[in-house]
Amino acid sequence: MASLHLNTPLLRHDSLSAAIGKQILLKMENLQPSGSFKMRGIGLFCQRAAERGVRHFVCPSGGNAGFAAAVAGVSLGMHTTIVVPETTHESVRHRIRSIGADVVVHGKVWDESHQHALQLCEQPGTVYVPPFDHHDIWDGNATLIDEAVAQGADFDAVICAVGGGGLMCGVIAGLHRNGLAHIPVIAAETEGAASLHAAMQAGELVTLPEVKTIATSLAARRVAPQAFEWTRRHDVRSVVVSDAQTVSACRRFADDMRTLVEPACGAALSVVYHSAPALAAFEKPLVVVCGGIGVDLAKLEAWKTQFER
Repeated sequence: MASLHLNTPLLRHDSLSAAIGKQILLKMENLQPSGSFKMRGIGLFCQRAAERGVRHFVCPSGGNAGFAAAVAGVSLGMHTTIVVPETTHESVRHRIRSIGADVVVHGKVWDESHQHALQLCEQPGTVYVPPFDHHDIWDGNATLIDEAVAQGADFDAVICAVGGGGLMCGVIAGLHRNGLAHIPVIAAETEGAASLHAAMQAGELVTLPEVKTIATSLAARRVAPQAFEWTRRHDVRSVVVSDAQTVSACRRFADDMRTLVEPACGAALSVVYHSAPALAAFEKPLVVVCGGIGVDLAKLEAWKTQFER
């Protein structure tokens, strides 16, 4: 069966490369059919579930995971239900419905939507689609590195944003299976959602009491156990950036590359745009431009007003 994700361009950011004296490579995952890297992992998860005879996908997310599950389900001809809380904007609900998936609005917060999704999954032939914590998802996300290697990318570090850790798990798995286990990963988080950073500092998994960040796609109170486990087996360098830095990076990227990305993606871009100290040791970083559907011109202007006074 053909992959549901696309091979995305590998671009050099020439102006930024010249400005900071490094070769900045960009893996343009924002161009996936669902608008984010999530298409790789969730697409593979859904394909493998369909091959096992699953007939109904259920995903509790009005964000990038939910939209990727909707795109995957519709592509596979499967009944797909996305469960969202009441706070999910009507524009997001409309976008999911418009491609042929069902939207169920349940609960005031995501936890309530999640519980309802689990109840729906008790029906025969139905499977729960997780946002980041599953081997199939990491396996799918690893294709990002397979592809970059096949495209001839020459890089000495990978920069990726971390929320629940599914992207990072895939990136590191991809490095290992391509003989690149020596390549460090710079893991970028925002100050209000740095659960991986907290775990690395504590030496054990940490559940944050709350998350508060403009980068809502990174708002996981606790990373996947596998993400933390990788930090013990691979060179992972944690970088924590501010919301203002992520917004600045998004705006500069829009100007430079004529492309809109979410603040979650801005966290990774901030590492290069603001020359984070962790970047100093590397000459040829590869930035995963993870994308995201939660951005438009109006939001970008509102964030500018909020953070760049």
